[in-house]
Amino acid sequence: MTACAFVPGHVTGFFSAHPHDDPARAGSRGAGLALSDGVRVTVVPAERTTVRVNGERGGMAAVTNVLARLGVDARVECETALPVSAGFGVSGACALGTALAADAHAPTHPDLRPRTENELVAIAHAAEVEAGTGLGDVVGQARGGVPLRLEPGAPPHGRLDGLPGRPEVEYVTFGGLDTAEIITGDTTRLTRAGEAALDRLLDDPTLDAFMAASRTFAREADLLTDRVEATVEDVRSAGGEAAMAMLGRTVFALGDGLSEAGYDEARSCRVTGGATRL
Repeated sequence: MTACAFVPGHVTGFFSAHPHDDPARAGSRGAGLALSDGVRVTVVPAERTTVRVNGERGGMAAVTNVLARLGVDARVECETALPVSAGFGVSGACALGTALAADAHAPTHPDLRPRTENELVAIAHAAEVEAGTGLGDVVGQARGGVPLRLEPGAPPHGRLDGLPGRPEVEYVTFGGLDTAEIITGDTTRLTRAGEAALDRLLDDPTLDAFMAASRTFAREADLLTDRVEATVEDVRSAGGEAAMAMLGRTVFALGDGLSEAGYDEARSCRVTGGATRL
């Protein structure tokens, strides 16, 4: 039997890092957008684990960590139009999709027991934290919409809320950043900026405030690159709202902000109200 899961992409506007010895309790506080562009994950039980992303075989620690936590081997195929390692939560989506699709095999697989949604989210979140590829994408992707991560960690430790509204979104990417290097290094400045950004957003819980807080965070956390900063300013000069996606050299904009600023290569999607689906 083949099982497939779809998991939305996720861009983070700002975050603070909260390490913990227990990876299920570690994570981030912050805010982001779950995108209708996402990742389709296919899982087939196998004698040996293999992972392919867009047809290319390679290692993805978040996926192999999920399978190790479940105690099974499988052939995992991940397909996505999203840029990889550019701030779209692809590794988190692959981890969560693997957990969901593998669980679909539980009724017929001798080594799998059925698990609840929260259990699967916790497994995927902990697997990604251990891999060093993210701190909050999985819980945001599981919720969908415009998730606010109020307390770090997976269920039942983390706490989420959200903003209403499901706007159209455009994005353009100029490359990636080394997520593991950033989140495992000195995050003092970044976390201070992220905490301040979340406070500002909670005082004014609107999409415009989210975008403004995200721009301030990128500057205060010293993560802006020249090209990203110039692109954000181009969108704002054209009357739009844009910010940098964490962690990548990627700009996301509400509505058609990038197209209006002359970025014909921008891809369009929308914030998805739904989250994952099998």
